[in-house]
Amino acid sequence: MDFKRVFLIVMDSVGIGEAPDAKEFNDVGADTLGHIAEKMNGLNMPNMSKLGLSNIREIQGIEKAEQPQAHFTKMEEASSGKDTMTGHWEMMGLRIDQPFRTFPDGFPNELIEKIESKFGRKIIGNKPASGTEIIKELGEAHVETGALIVYTSADSVLQIAAHEEVVPLDELYEICEYAREITKDEPYMIGRIIARPFIGKPGEFERTSNRHDYALKPFGRTVMNELKDNDYDVIAIGKISDIYDGEGITKAIRTKDNMDGMDQIYKTINTDFTGISFLNLVDFDAKFGHRRDPIGYGEALEAFDERLPELLEQLKEDDLLIITADHGNDPVHHGTDHTREYVPLLVHHKNINTGEELPIRKTFADVGATIADNFNIKLPEHGESFLKDIR
Repeated sequence: MDFKRVFLIVMDSVGIGEAPDAKEFNDVGADTLGHIAEKMNGLNMPNMSKLGLSNIREIQGIEKAEQPQAHFTKMEEASSGKDTMTGHWEMMGLRIDQPFRTFPDGFPNELIEKIESKFGRKIIGNKPASGTEIIKELGEAHVETGALIVYTSADSVLQIAAHEEVVPLDELYEICEYAREITKDEPYMIGRIIARPFIGKPGEFERTSNRHDYALKPFGRTVMNELKDNDYDVIAIGKISDIYDGEGITKAIRTKDNMDGMDQIYKTINTDFTGISFLNLVDFDAKFGHRRDPIGYGEALEAFDERLPELLEQLKEDDLLIITADHGNDPVHHGTDHTREYVPLLVHHKNINTGEELPIRKTFADVGATIADNFNIKLPEHGESFLKDIR
């Protein structure tokens, strides 16, 4: 074992330029980091600069490091999707050849009618929306009629919102369980169903903590399963536990936002464990990428960068830090969907004098293979370890 602890940070949606197959996804020209840097007249990220972010390729405002503190490259996605679940599942050794479906125009009538007839409740909404906004828009109509508020996002997700005094929680959960059962295969292939209960009066509606996710379990064993079964710690921070439906996880920590995510990973640095601490920073994607807000996105990247020194200083000699992403979400690209891009890969530990450029990775699964190799557990079917190149 080279490293006792691996800290894996996924900057959700931080792509670094169009992938070779971007044309197949209608994403030619997508460049999340590049376009944000242009809109910001240069990104101020001195700590990512020192690690070698601009050594992967030049990003406006971020200096190329003469002696990068991390080994650096970019990764190509092998799976056929560009969503969060696909990116994360691939990172832990799976390959998804049948992409989860998204519904930018709402769900098909036959699916809506199945749910309506099963529970005797009409459905309103049925469009992509922000959860808080759609409750503001349709909450009063829901309270008056008992109709279910159904909505989606740019991800593969079906969300059902209901007032707890109109649709009891048990009924809402039952509806979501039914929706989960009928959408897990073709023709729907929906990644997650989410119950979104709320309370309050019109104009004062607020969502409660009784949210419940009904994800799909990964269809094969991941590196996380192997780690857990071999008595290593797998600490999931942020939405990681939801993405893998709790599979292969020994401890799950929820987060409110990116800064809370960084607070939580600092806490894990100060605990004694052997295994991985796996953090997803979702704000980049949810708050700025889908909303096509390049300035907000840029400011969030700079805020993340400000928190890095504290993390880097606390790493021990036998700790490994991996920073990467799961897909792109270029905030100046057409539409509101994710973008098919390369993702950055920065690999840091205390014993690096000058980081070197690694070969471009042909699959995100190389991350999982490297972690498996480090802990001497069964290697995933997909992915090639780069452990020997980073010692």
